[in-house]
Amino acid sequence: MTAPAVATVTLDDIAAARELLQGVIEPSPLQSSRSLSELAGVPVHLKCENLQRTGSFKLRGAYVRIAKLSPEEQAQGVVAASAGNHAQGVALAATLLGTRSTVFMPAGAPITKEKATRQYGADVRLVGSSVDHALQAARDFAGSTGAVFIHPFDHPDIVAGQGTIGLELLDQLPDCATVIVAVGGGGLAAGIATAMHSRRPDVRMVGVQAEKAAAYPPSLAAGRPLTVNLGTTMADGIALSRPGDVPFAAIQEHVDQLVTVSEESLSSALLILLERAKLVVEPSGAAAAAALLDSPGAFEGPVAVILSGGNIDPLLLMHVMRHGLAAERRYLILRVRIPDRPGELVRMLDELAGLQVNVIEVVHERTSARLNVDEVEVSVQVETRGADHCNRCTERLREAGYAVSID
Repeated sequence: MTAPAVATVTLDDIAAARELLQGVIEPSPLQSSRSLSELAGVPVHLKCENLQRTGSFKLRGAYVRIAKLSPEEQAQGVVAASAGNHAQGVALAATLLGTRSTVFMPAGAPITKEKATRQYGADVRLVGSSVDHALQAARDFAGSTGAVFIHPFDHPDIVAGQGTIGLELLDQLPDCATVIVAVGGGGLAAGIATAMHSRRPDVRMVGVQAEKAAAYPPSLAAGRPLTVNLGTTMADGIALSRPGDVPFAAIQEHVDQLVTVSEESLSSALLILLERAKLVVEPSGAAAAAALLDSPGAFEGPVAVILSGGNIDPLLLMHVMRHGLAAERRYLILRVRIPDRPGELVRMLDELAGLQVNVIEVVHERTSARLNVDEVEVSVQVETRGADHCNRCTERLREAGYAVSID
């Protein structure tokens, strides 16, 4: 039995989507980055979809998809499932088009994203513990009510809407040589790559996935979308177990390279964007920048880095920032063995003070099989100025006779 043909997206589709979006969105800004340019040795520009309406690119595809429904379909309302960005995009798009929206979200979805989705006009229903549970509930709702299910990435109209970013980028950076973009289900990368290569086939398209949630490398190797087991990643916005059929075909044709990045790279990228570019992004939104940090000399410039979203829960931001500081050796935990007698803790802390190390917390441990009876292990949380400062700190302590390890 022959598999059904997969719908394709053309430059004309993307151009029509851009017309539909006139007056709905503003082109997201393109901001040059001096710090990333110095690191990469070529001009680097940040395409700031984190500053887009609803805080991500998702409004583009959602609006185009809903706008192209028939009046009868719009009258039935729309339904979606998402833990965040797609939920907000569908909610606002439906409200702007005068259509009812119902959005199923996992019960553990961040409160900020749930509240924003409600404020954009959706009827939010919390169900289950995962996006998969929410997806099943949304499909069941569509079957029982006639509401149109709005897929987050696997539909030509969604891909065409996201592809409008590529047309904007061609206007803003006509001599662009490389585009780096995060890949989850693939709608964003497929749309941008189709738009870019339709006019500039010489532009190198690089897709990025979190290494703990990378369905595309094995799928591309097999020549068809595969379902993979996902690990835990902070980049939940691109943690999809299976590529979409529609974007997969476009990515096969138009994306030149696909790389993966570690959790440490994601948090370091988020931190440098916050500190140096003054931009708040979510971990999945920082994936493209993480790839640049991992291989700074690997890309021909000018480089466009797509920052796909900025909707990050403040508590998660605090956690990721700490993770990023630890990855940069600016925040760490030292474990130091000291003699169990008066004055030894002060002496050890004096060594740290002499290096201008800021001590955050000190914890004693006396009951451990690895300690001698006359020893104490002190866990010291400290702030340093980076890897070199950290190395000087541990060297000074060892020169003073302490056994030191780093967590």
